[in-house]
Amino acid sequence: MGFQPVYVVDGARTPFLKGRNAPGPFTASDLAVQVGRALLIRQPFLPSDLDEVILGCVSPSPDEVNIGRLVALRLGCGHRVPAWTVMRNCASGMQAIDSAMANIQNGRSRLVLAGGVDALSHAPLLYNETMVRWFAQMMQARTLSQKIGLFTRLRLSQALSPVIGLLKGLTDPVVGLLMGQTAENLAWRFGISRQQMDEYSVRSHQRAVAARTAGHLGEIVPLVDGKGKVYNDDDGVRADSSMAGLAKLKPFFDRKYGRVTPGNSSQISDGAAWLLLASAAAVEEWQLEPLGAIIDSQWAGLDPAQMGLGPVHAATQILQRHQLGLADIDLWEINEAFAAQVLGCLAAWASDDYCREQLGLPGALGQIAPERLNIDGSAIAIGHPVGASGARIVLHLLQALRIARAKRGIAAICIGGGQGGAMLLETFDQAQVKRRTS
Repeated sequence: MGFQPVYVVDGARTPFLKGRNAPGPFTASDLAVQVGRALLIRQPFLPSDLDEVILGCVSPSPDEVNIGRLVALRLGCGHRVPAWTVMRNCASGMQAIDSAMANIQNGRSRLVLAGGVDALSHAPLLYNETMVRWFAQMMQARTLSQKIGLFTRLRLSQALSPVIGLLKGLTDPVVGLLMGQTAENLAWRFGISRQQMDEYSVRSHQRAVAARTAGHLGEIVPLVDGKGKVYNDDDGVRADSSMAGLAKLKPFFDRKYGRVTPGNSSQISDGAAWLLLASAAAVEEWQLEPLGAIIDSQWAGLDPAQMGLGPVHAATQILQRHQLGLADIDLWEINEAFAAQVLGCLAAWASDDYCREQLGLPGALGQIAPERLNIDGSAIAIGHPVGASGARIVLHLLQALRIARAKRGIAAICIGGGQGGAMLLETFDQAQVKRRTS
């Protein structure tokens, strides 16, 4: 069966709000609902006309179980629209889109709301195992003397030593490395210096500021909290980012020999992003005007200790399948988990040894011109709400292609656990849409 186009007809995201060591003003479901309402209200169809809702999320709160269904009901989709949640670590939002694509291509759905969300500032503090066992024994105690005995054995240090849930989630359970330590591995492997990382990070902030000034972030929908405060923009973007400022920051993941700092890493953030995907039949029925189409997608696996190179493994397979080179892609979005990680991807593609040994190619694939990569900044400046980032880069890439009057782009993301995801996108004018759907 030939390819059935999957159109992106609209999309929106919240501002990404930087985590500041305390729960932020919005829960994950609040974020997804606010931006989802703004997106759906401007459509010619009702929320109940959707065939399904798919939401990626890594860290929902305990009262947001199957957050996709919770959000769909709050959005007014009604009882009959099925909704579900997916989790593929950093690519959860991209996985939601991929799952929607598959259901559209196999004819099970025609119109799907898909995206991702996370409110990482709400990640829980957990009791350590010793305290959990103490509570279990207290529940089992029957007499006053038994309970008093347990209290006499309780140590304050146990009660005041919580497990940081976010830190646990950012540690690979197989290789025992924090995600930042895997970035240190890439810096060492490809000889990426601290100066190169910081220079890249400053550029990310500068590009994000320029994009905001030029009005190139039109996908953002402002948030309003319970006190009436309005959040218009990504609040981690720094107009004053400089090499001198970043030089003051100490390595975080390898304090003695490391190069990865909070300043050249992505920001822990809260945010949500949605896309509306449609089949050709749905585009025609509702007279929709797509932003573009998703042409192909690919997932890849690799060593978890080198997880940041996932975009190389996933995107290369798409390039080979469509007989394209790096230079044939007009714009690239590679999510900036760490500066070392993006620079590592570029170094891997430019390496004869890596391309031969790891990708099975005859030699280096080449280079991506800086003016084609993350042209409006990425997660170092904007933030990385893990479940939302995969959806954000797909949505923004379509917007960036249209503004640049370009045709073809690839969005790619590294995934904790040793995976990578990528999507090939195309834009076109409305005359081309009519020809495709007629």
